[in-house]
Amino acid sequence: MSKFYRPSWAEIRLDHILHNYRIATKHGEDKTIIPVIKANAYGHGDIEVMKYLKKHGVMIFAISLLEEGIRLRKKDQDIEILMLGPIQKNELKIASKFKIDITIYDEAILESILSTSYPLNCHLKIDTGMSRYGLSNELTIHQAVLRMSNHQTAVLKGIYTHFATANDQNEHYFMQLKTMQNLIGTLKFKPPMIHMSNSASIFYQEQHLKETTHARLGISLYGHTLDDLNIDLKEAMVLKSKIVTIKTLKKGDKVGYGATYEAKENQEKIAIIPIGYADGFLRKNKHGYVEIHGKRYKLVGIICMDACFIKIDDTIKVGDVVTLFGGLIKTSEVAKRCQTIPYEILTSISYRIPRIYIEGGIYD
Repeated sequence: MSKFYRPSWAEIRLDHILHNYRIATKHGEDKTIIPVIKANAYGHGDIEVMKYLKKHGVMIFAISLLEEGIRLRKKDQDIEILMLGPIQKNELKIASKFKIDITIYDEAILESILSTSYPLNCHLKIDTGMSRYGLSNELTIHQAVLRMSNHQTAVLKGIYTHFATANDQNEHYFMQLKTMQNLIGTLKFKPPMIHMSNSASIFYQEQHLKETTHARLGISLYGHTLDDLNIDLKEAMVLKSKIVTIKTLKKGDKVGYGATYEAKENQEKIAIIPIGYADGFLRKNKHGYVEIHGKRYKLVGIICMDACFIKIDDTIKVGDVVTLFGGLIKTSEVAKRCQTIPYEILTSISYRIPRIYIEGGIYD
């Protein structure tokens, strides 16, 4: 266990991440699954996740930013790194230097790539209905593929799209899917990598997609979905703290900033834990619950930058471990409480929270 001083930390179950990866691989009919480890692996730790998955045979990873790719490359010279986000013209040489595969997301960056003389591996992104990044005009796409296929140093390694509503499996999703399938069917040159599915689409559709070679696994790598898929995914992050002091209040005593909570009776006990919104435990959690000894206890008062308050009973003592999410209380419950999605809850956990990496056994 790494040395840390304030008793608040996140336990990261690397074996759960591997389990989720293998579940996705089965649903993907054994196509190559690309783990998405952007945003510090959704808060879990990109280097540690990469190293663990590589130890188990995974050799390709996706990120969003050039800085993220450079960080990975400095740790490993062998893995494939796919940058999903936009790159600027003046960054192309850096991408080449660090062997980071880049995304062609509009005509301007395409022209910049075609004017280079140094090696670049590229993926062409198709905008099928997300209206974010990618080419959408069919003629432009065919011309781009043709020009890339004849270039001396820039290699068209892949082509892909991104679904806006994969978790809903609605009309828009199937429109995007059909658009991409039709396009692939008309290409005279098909790059070696074709990928469409994100997490939800892997579980719903990937086994039916005959055109694809790869799929991208994002949020479900870490044990989450945006719906109620009946899949044996395991949450990888457990956020914990310890009670550092307990206050015994009399009726009418106030708690926290704004004095928004008032003790209802004498001898009411309030525990304080040293974690707050600067750590990513958002103020919107103020009416929620935490777990202590397998039971739920209510948060009271306003969550501070570095601390929050819990109404407890006489069974709780200083030093007891508090689980904020990842145990009895799921991350999805916290997300619903905060009117957001698990992505935001996980990626909000700040650098102030040390990550403790576990390979197995502690919860099994």
